[in-house]
Amino acid sequence: MKKLLCTSLMLVAACAAVIPAKTVSARAEEFAPHCKAAYVCDGATGTKVYSKDENRRLPIASMCKIMTLVLSFEAVERGELSYEEKISVSESAAGMGGSQVFLDAGLSYTAEELMKTVAVCSANDSCVALAERIAGSEEGFVAKMNARAKELGAENTLFANCTGLPKEPQYSCAKDVSVMLRALISHKKYFEFSTVWLEDFAHPDGRTTTITNTNKLIRQYQGCDGGKTGFTNEAGFCLAATAKRGDTRLISVVIGGEDSKSRFEAVKKMFDHAFGAYETRKILEAGSPVEEKAKVAGSRKREILQVPEGDLCIFTKRGEEADVQVRLEQSEGLKAPIAKGDETGWAILYQNGVEIARTRLIATEDAPRLRWWDALRETARNWQ
Repeated sequence: MKKLLCTSLMLVAACAAVIPAKTVSARAEEFAPHCKAAYVCDGATGTKVYSKDENRRLPIASMCKIMTLVLSFEAVERGELSYEEKISVSESAAGMGGSQVFLDAGLSYTAEELMKTVAVCSANDSCVALAERIAGSEEGFVAKMNARAKELGAENTLFANCTGLPKEPQYSCAKDVSVMLRALISHKKYFEFSTVWLEDFAHPDGRTTTITNTNKLIRQYQGCDGGKTGFTNEAGFCLAATAKRGDTRLISVVIGGEDSKSRFEAVKKMFDHAFGAYETRKILEAGSPVEEKAKVAGSRKREILQVPEGDLCIFTKRGEEADVQVRLEQSEGLKAPIAKGDETGWAILYQNGVEIARTRLIATEDAPRLRWWDALRETARNWQ
């Protein structure tokens, strides 16, 4: 990555007394009284809204599959797996108990089909088939799950299998689950699976299994488009869900609900309060030119327009002013030729003096290299 120089500071809004977005103004127990732990945060920045024992280590049942899907999507992104690849199902995978899509040993399914059944109906057999393909064995895959959890900052998480079926030692916490779900929803393909409600899954041998989404909020809550349920006698009723309204996306997690109804009700109440009390404000919009042009050496076009590649937003209480700054940093030694779409630097968003997001700056026009006769003409002009 190029070294970044040429700092420009722009004050967007300021307030003498700023209350951070993470401030809790009510007790989470009011929203999740029948659950052991709860957490709700902004899906973009991870800013906490409410929590209840968010770091308490607890079994999370099938919410473990969030990490199984994260590793599967990342394997595709790295080119180590393709959605179209046929994966042969082992005896071990086909023999999994609990929730399943009833894969037959020796038959082959595409990676996309297996990933969809994990996301929709929490298929344990599909989890193991994917794990064996990606890491050679479920044990090897679990090692990757634990390593990735640490990379994401999930310090109170330990996996023992890829399904969440009871096995010691294995645990996570509400905050860590939110971190893992944030990683999962960064893959747009995931939403093609998570929004499926009811679908017939065709097996290669002609059989059909009807798969149903275990996350009832897909139909019961406005804006909910993803998540993962979980249940074992040890873990109780668990749910991690995400919902989006306008520019605001939230993630809500409950662990150890007394019954299925309590987990869904707790998540809905936390969503309701967070959507009502907080908002996402767009500070820079993707594709909109910034005031400062990028300076280019070695071109007749010495400055070119640049735009942010993505939106820069803050998550804050409704009606509250915020101390926000955008800093534009140009790539060092920016020289022609520059083509439209090339990176020119970074736009970095700060809230209360802390960096919360950044996006690349992209050239919107070409800056061709200065030709030798243009250089001579330029030199002659300077001598006149």
